[in-house]
Amino acid sequence: MMDRENFDPLLLENQLCFPLYACAREVVKRYKPFMDALDLTYTQYITMMVLWEAGETTSKEIGERLHLDSGTLTPVIKKLEEKGLATRNRCKEDERNLSVAITDAGRALKTQAKHIPGQVGQCVNLSPEDAAALYALLYKLLGNLD
Repeated sequence: MMDRENFDPLLLENQLCFPLYACAREVVKRYKPFMDALDLTYTQYITMMVLWEAGETTSKEIGERLHLDSGTLTPVIKKLEEKGLATRNRCKEDERNLSVAITDAGRALKTQAKHIPGQVGQCVNLSPEDAAALYALLYKLLGNLD
């Protein structure tokens, strides 16, 4: 039980943000060898995940799904286009919006990436029940922050 009288809000061990930050860094670090093999950064990889699912969508929708602002996302999409994995075009319906579509090369990359979630999951070493509980809590937290 926490002693409210002696609680120090500035102790590192009392911070929720620190284990979230440290875990996120460590998990992304586990992705690095797989990302290097695909010649992608982690942010490019999760952007490709959206494109593998959607085929074509707007940069705004990608940003919303990934919780990324346009200043972070724009260079990522440009780099994917340079690599031949995606195309960018102004939407015909509303030229203020940018349409992003996966290319054949981008679709082919999905086959190479299929093994990554399972291999990273082995590195994390959580039971399926713990992984599901953590997933639910993290999405609850994301929802509370939105």
